[in-house]
Amino acid sequence: MADILPFKKPVKKKPHKGMCQHGFHKWIVCKEKQFDVKQGKLVTVYRCERCGKQKVKAH
Repeated sequence: MADILPFKKPVKKKPHKGMCQHGFHKWIVCKEKQFDVKQGKLVTVYRCERCGKQKVKAH
């Protein structure tokens, strides 16, 4: 008879410290820079509270 091996449950990976898991960022408005000189437009800069990633939305 063959030996029966128990299955192990896969361990969930934890995100790196300060990183957002699966792209779920916590966006806050950063009011330091409101005008983009290159585009000549008003912009809203969003910064993730957890990991510090930024995204810019032009109006």
